Amino acid sequence: MDIIWLRDFEALVAYKNFSRAAEDRNVSQPAFSRRIRALENEIGVRLINREILPLALTPAGEVFLSQARIMLRTYEATIERCQTIDAASENVIRFATSQSLYMTHYKNLIAPLVSKGGVDTDLNSTSWAADQFVSALQQSYCDVILTYWHPSMDFLGPLEVANFEHLTLSSDRFIPVSRTKADGKAEFIFKAGSKDAMPLLSYGAVSALRAVQDFVVEKAITPQKMLVVNQNALANSVKAMILEGFGIGWLPLSLCKTELADGRLAIVDERLATDLEVRIYRDPKNRKGTLDGLWTQLLENQPSRVRPRPSTGAPL
Repeated sequence: MDIIWLRDFEALVAYKNFSRAAEDRNVSQPAFSRRIRALENEIGVRLINREILPLALTPAGEVFLSQARIMLRTYEATIERCQTIDAASENVIRFATSQSLYMTHYKNLIAPLVSKGGVDTDLNSTSWAADQFVSALQQSYCDVILTYWHPSMDFLGPLEVANFEHLTLSSDRFIPVSRTKADGKAEFIFKAGSKDAMPLLSYGAVSALRAVQDFVVEKAITPQKMLVVNQNALANSVKAMILEGFGIGWLPLSLCKTELADGRLAIVDERLATDLEVRIYRDPKNRKGTLDGLWTQLLENQPSRVRPRPSTGAPL
């Protein structure tokens, strides 16, 4: 499929007229019509209803339009990203991390070293699926990934099998939280014998934190069932829904410590918490000098052993 056909199709949808769309695309109308027909032949269905004026999309055309726009956005973003990488100096370190880690552990642990060393970074803070971070590192789309690690996670397995290097930079705590009531206590709490399901603001299946959430829920003996009322890929989005009072959810402590301190959020049950590691991974074959330098700084700044914060409740 030619990317030009997608742009032609988008123009035709906008103008609802072959002549005007062809003029916009700077091509003759017969040639434009042939390209639209070629697109339909490639898809195998009619996309345009030519029997009415102004032109309209068929039901299949409506579906294809939304997907075509996604394909065009992805194509344009990929071109821009490739050009950025190509133009970047060999000294630039390309990071990939989640939004929540960028706002917390990257900002506190890595940014000061980067600033101190005068190193340029290309930070790709994204909502990728967990395994896309691994693919990006394997395919040299980035130089390092910053990620949470927990024994329940399996998406990092390919990196460990291939002997990619990693450092454990810090620890975090994955805690169940709820919006508070006027008295400062959690709005949602587990009640023994309650038949009402606890509303759960969950992570989507592609999120790295989903496996940790499922681990905690399955291992804990809870007195109340939970009903998933929303799923999200981003911890910040889960946090926003919790703050609006839609239910409980699990968040990294580093992401919600301000809200816990000012009383907007409260821990539901510390026994339903677990520890996370914050790790950075690299390909040992990547010998970029600036990356080696940053890696050495991170190694020197590591405590002799990173210990998770002790739980204040009973262990799981």
